[in-house]
Amino acid sequence: MSQTAANSGGISSDGLPPVSPISLKTIPMAGLLVDVYGLDELPASVSRVSCLWLHHQRTRNKDHMREIAARCVGAWNESSESEKKDRGLIALAYDQRNHGTRLVHDPANGAWREGNKTHAQDMLGGIVGMVGDQTVLLDVVESYLFHDSAEEGQQRKVIDHHLALGISLGGHSVWQLMFADPRVRAGVAVIGCPDFMSKSVLVLLRSGNTIATNHLIDLITDRARLSKLSTYSADTGAATFLGSKDFPPSLVTAACKTDPKGILFGTAPIPSFTSSSGSPSPSTTDEDERQRRQILLERLQGKQFLLCNGAEDKLVPPRCGEAFTRWFKEAADKYKEARISVDERTYAGVGHTFSVGMVKDAVEWVMEVVKNADADIVAQARNGRSKM
Repeated sequence: MSQTAANSGGISSDGLPPVSPISLKTIPMAGLLVDVYGLDELPASVSRVSCLWLHHQRTRNKDHMREIAARCVGAWNESSESEKKDRGLIALAYDQRNHGTRLVHDPANGAWREGNKTHAQDMLGGIVGMVGDQTVLLDVVESYLFHDSAEEGQQRKVIDHHLALGISLGGHSVWQLMFADPRVRAGVAVIGCPDFMSKSVLVLLRSGNTIATNHLIDLITDRARLSKLSTYSADTGAATFLGSKDFPPSLVTAACKTDPKGILFGTAPIPSFTSSSGSPSPSTTDEDERQRRQILLERLQGKQFLLCNGAEDKLVPPRCGEAFTRWFKEAADKYKEARISVDERTYAGVGHTFSVGMVKDAVEWVMEVVKNADADIVAQARNGRSKM
């Protein structure tokens, strides 16, 4: 059995305390079945609610997010912070496209080695679709859950804070969601990748419909190599792959619109901020840097990232996102006015799984984000006024 089918980012809980029971209600929202955890546990006095959106793994479904939902919501409800504030936390999960209750064609969830000839298209389409679905749910979730909360003398509840956690395929979609919607203020990407196509050593040259490269190690192209596709050449790498039938030119264009690396760099290589001598990198210009800084300010200001990678992950190797993440952390440090927080953690001896260490860290990190939600909301409002 392939790694994808046997170990698609499963959640490990050995040695962790048992999960306390938590309420679950499945509510149809905008044509999607959404599992809502912790709704019954919200105190009557709560007026503001944070939503933790959960994106599951490829070949799994929303039910697989039950444990992390219970751990996060349970931890908040049991914390002293929940007693001091009028803020509550709920977790929500829904099926990725072509998964669970939305399954229409099971072979499309497989990789090339499992006989799916349109793996790249199916994977990118699913990620982009998940982000689109999430945007719609952000628009309507409060109207579904709390439309009558002010009736009969109850405390009116509003949803004013969103964060997301995704595993594997869900980690990819959380990366894209963070760049796509300003309402999602924090994201945990577990064994996910921000770089669907390329790495820092990528040098692309376009000539008509031909895309040439001197070297490429990346998520989808590395998978093409391992799958021994005829369109991938060991000598020329992506020169025969990107733009081929397995990764058509139109798919390259689509990836550049939504993938974090594509948004910031397109098909160009990822530069470092400075060369080894400390001088500006020769692979970027002042105008390039100005545009990227503006993208970070417009799309990510004040956002927080927790990135959890398995050092021994063979399905989504950390090296696939290494160049982008290095640049991203440098950018967050350089452009302090953007107030972007990037916390990257790589777990020794861990493969493609949501390990015990990752689970513990993710729960603690989510608690801290929710604890500071009010401060983030005030900062965002202040920033909005400064632009008027």
